[in-house]
Amino acid sequence: MIIHTEDLTKYYGCKLGNDRICLSVPEGHIFGFLGPNGAGKSTLVKMLVGLIHPTSGAGEVLGRPLGDTSARKRMGFLPETFRYQGWLTPAELLAYHGRLLGMEASQIGPATIDVMTQVGLADELRTKIRNFSKGMQQRLGIACAMLSGPELLFLDEPTSALDPLGRRHVRELLLGLKAKGTTIFLNSHLLSEVELVCDSVAVIDRARIVASGSLSELLTGPCEVEVFLAEPFRPAEETLAGVRGTLLESAPERLVIGLPDAEAIPALVAALVHEGTRILGVERRKRNLETLFIETVSEEQHG
Repeated sequence: MIIHTEDLTKYYGCKLGNDRICLSVPEGHIFGFLGPNGAGKSTLVKMLVGLIHPTSGAGEVLGRPLGDTSARKRMGFLPETFRYQGWLTPAELLAYHGRLLGMEASQIGPATIDVMTQVGLADELRTKIRNFSKGMQQRLGIACAMLSGPELLFLDEPTSALDPLGRRHVRELLLGLKAKGTTIFLNSHLLSEVELVCDSVAVIDRARIVASGSLSELLTGPCEVEVFLAEPFRPAEETLAGVRGTLLESAPERLVIGLPDAEAIPALVAALVHEGTRILGVERRKRNLETLFIETVSEEQHG
């Protein structure tokens, strides 16, 4: 495991930031960390990268205890809130970051060109940062985090300022890094983006993990099926009860039926046909990450 924590807890005075966090992130995975504002996401990231110390509990990152300097050299980090000196160019900024990272001078130039190409800013190396749009600054921040070729990359809201094309570019970039073996810890409010790239996720609410696991595991379970009919039809309650289904919506030539899982769909179709229904089509409404998030996060706290 690239990241492993046991009962990691952080107090700010009397205020609880994280409460007994237990996480494991495998090597080469893209891991999504989700939660509402103030839930404790940034607190955990800061402990993992060594910016703050836990109150209790333990953890390892890259096989070393939290805060270990040798492990920190193998990480990249893009914080949610950052600001770069507007009078610098990206070439100057990345040269400065490279020196802070302890990179050899001969490495910094080629690495700068490489990461700026990857984020789509290769033509802006000599442009003053004050002339960058918010989206360009976001991509520059990702380039800074990638500069040393880290084994583990922490990205806090990396696509928050990007338009749809920019988000797609970053999505492809993350998948490319994963293919090369980089582990990515992604903190984002854009659930649709997380669902497209992450292998596993954890949801935090009020300082505690309330759901975690692979996306395939978390998104299985109850589903809804939309059935399109050749003529008006309403199934008998006994028919639906036989497949553990519930009629959620009914229109003359369209039904929406809730099922316990996707494996019940063939039985539902067979039961409807047996009852005399003429079916034009069946479409499963997939359970998505937004549904999971809403189900697991306290509505009383955040609604």
